[in-house]
Amino acid sequence: MPRTIVVYHSGYGHTQRMAQAVAEGAGAELLAIDAEGNLPEGGWERLAEADAIIFGTPTYMGAPSWQFKKFADASSKAWFARAWQDKVFGGFTNSASLNGDKQVTLIYLQTLAAQHGGIWVSLGLAPASNKAATRADLNALGAYGGAMAATPADASVSEMLPGDLATARAYGERVARVAARLAG
Repeated sequence: MPRTIVVYHSGYGHTQRMAQAVAEGAGAELLAIDAEGNLPEGGWERLAEADAIIFGTPTYMGAPSWQFKKFADASSKAWFARAWQDKVFGGFTNSASLNGDKQVTLIYLQTLAAQHGGIWVSLGLAPASNKAATRADLNALGAYGGAMAATPADASVSEMLPGDLATARAYGERVARVAARLAG
């Protein structure tokens, strides 16, 4: 089974819970970016050894958190060495509002993966877009580029919607499945 790492920043715990769901689906290891935008000891080495990397960040003000951006900027050392060339990539994000410009964040993550020469995995789920659909359904937010969640600003981590977490889990499964097929 390919080695998958979920590297993420979480400001208030919601993105961490989403990261846990993605990792559960992918059978992946979690690698948290700290409040200062740094990886723990050995983090860069773990990413270099991974077959698949899944990025996670909250969407703040229409973009990734500054802590995730610091990590992304620091990945230029891996970029210069082409250390992540041909790895499988995916990404997810969470914000308080239903739209909240999460698509912009996913495009940022896709671009980062492309700069590293990676292979991006889309969500692969049709949107829950009929009259009977609820926020408990898979892909209730209608994402395509990666997994999205919307958690009200005054909601606790335990109040995250089950449909968003199930979507994250399904996305982790898809990324792992694609990585396994490519490892063939």
